[in-house]
Amino acid sequence: MPETFDVQKIRADFPVLDQMVNDEPLIYLDNAATTQKPQSVLDVLNHYYLHDNANVHRGVHTLAERATAEFEAARKKVQQFIHANSNKEIIFTKGTTDSLNIVAQSYGEFIQPGDEIVISKMEHHANLIPWQQLAKRKQAVLRYIPLTADGHLDVQAAKTIINEKTAIVALAQVSNVLGTVNPVKEIAQLAHQHQAIMVVDGAQAVAHMPVDVQDLDCDFYCFSGHKMCGPTGIGVLYGKQALLEKMEPVAFGGEMIDFVDLYESTWTDLPWKFEPGTPNIAGAIGLGAAIDYLENIGMQTIHEYEQAIVADLLPKLQQIDGLTIYGPQNPAEHTAVIAFNLDHLHPHDVASALDMQGIAVRAGHHCAQPLIKELGCFATARASFYFYNTKEEADQLVAAILATKEFFANGAI
Repeated sequence: MPETFDVQKIRADFPVLDQMVNDEPLIYLDNAATTQKPQSVLDVLNHYYLHDNANVHRGVHTLAERATAEFEAARKKVQQFIHANSNKEIIFTKGTTDSLNIVAQSYGEFIQPGDEIVISKMEHHANLIPWQQLAKRKQAVLRYIPLTADGHLDVQAAKTIINEKTAIVALAQVSNVLGTVNPVKEIAQLAHQHQAIMVVDGAQAVAHMPVDVQDLDCDFYCFSGHKMCGPTGIGVLYGKQALLEKMEPVAFGGEMIDFVDLYESTWTDLPWKFEPGTPNIAGAIGLGAAIDYLENIGMQTIHEYEQAIVADLLPKLQQIDGLTIYGPQNPAEHTAVIAFNLDHLHPHDVASALDMQGIAVRAGHHCAQPLIKELGCFATARASFYFYNTKEEADQLVAAILATKEFFANGAI
């Protein structure tokens, strides 16, 4: 574990973790779905609504100016957090799904019949359906990079699939099921060799490891605030400025206009061109506070701490007879998202049994039905850790799985 990391001190910042569930202390292991919020973020949201609530960019009164300053300061924090070149490249959206749809709908207008769009078989539906629909709309071809037996992207196959016909490559940086970290920088280089753009779904990455979009050289990067200690309903679309400038908005109304006549309108500058109407002001300010919190800990520290949890936990899970773990089996190649099935039990039964022991995990297809089918099952249970989880909680997960296995074998838990 990182020497400077005090997890018990960290946990004090998250009041929601200090409660009983089914007469057991809560162990929250559904962080891939959404993370909990520290008190500092809750305080910032409360302060905004109590003291600064006003619309942004429109008023000259004091509250409006304060709200606008806080809103735009949050944008600057996002820019610095992901190392974008300019705050003009940071678009506030509703979340990862919204961001990916904006790219598919707006940049998608440049796609021609016969162009190819390349994604992988491990994508979340949010990074699959928009491209599926774009391919149908533009008579383009959707192609899939296959996976290796151990849950990695087949990079050798990608080198063949990405070719002169490729217009867009869209990949998750981290799989929300397999826990695999994809080589998006290498794939971006490959895409650019063929004049294609690289779109990255960073929902499961940006909260868990340092991200530098300029180093990755991706053209677009999308993520959600609620998966990184921020509020729900706020997300980010990063795009290279040159691309965003030539793209058309996909939603229209107030705030995103420059001049409106009866039959023609023109658009304002970046980033506001893509932010019609009243934005999620409190959400953006809350996201800025979440970034402050994460940076105070340090993203590399968070990454090292989570990987230490995985290094200890994964071998223990692998020793449980009848437990199937999906994704890379080497802890060094597996993030803190662990999908599994136990014997022939339904994942919902496993999740319910763990819930009775106070442990919150996810069960289902995790919005990745093609991947689940590829894995040869219809659903999995999934435990996903964050920096406020402890090694003791990981050990309790192992014990709870063993107790669940015994219960269904013997009829007593």
